[in-house]
Amino acid sequence: MQLAFPVVMADEHGEGSTPNPLIPAIYDIVWSAVVFAIVLAFFLWLVPKLNKALDERRDAIEGALERAEAAEAKAQASLEENAAILAEARAEAAQIREKARAEGAEILAELKAAAQEEADRVGATARAQIEAERQAAVQSLRQEVGVLALDLSEKVVGESLDEQRAAGIVDRFLADLEAEGAGRR
Repeated sequence: MQLAFPVVMADEHGEGSTPNPLIPAIYDIVWSAVVFAIVLAFFLWLVPKLNKALDERRDAIEGALERAEAAEAKAQASLEENAAILAEARAEAAQIREKARAEGAEILAELKAAAQEEADRVGATARAQIEAERQAAVQSLRQEVGVLALDLSEKVVGESLDEQRAAGIVDRFLADLEAEGAGRR
């Protein structure tokens, strides 16, 4: 196998031998050093800027995370506060409902008592009116029965009776009728 480039090595006296392929030529070393220095200068100039940009980015991200954590803590505190307010409002609403129920029951009891009083008053008034009408009916009946009894007795006896005697007869007759009515019951 043959190499693609000519290898000339120098012998001990420096004459016509082929060079060592592992050791580069001086111009290659110089140009490689120049390119290396340029690349090194570029990176030394660029790396601090990159590091600064990365540090700023890291600080911005950490700040955003801290702000997000603070906002989350604030939101959590607000949520807990809202939950406490809601629980308090529910408890207050329950108290209001219970108070309203108690007041409703009290009002209902008062209305029932007032209605019962009114019913009793109306019943007493009705009983008094009925008693008055019964008394009036009894009085009217007594007069009618008395007149009829006197007319009947005058026709049976054939003579007229004086007022005092007629009143006595009518009263006796009515007393006998009441006694018979009470005995039947």
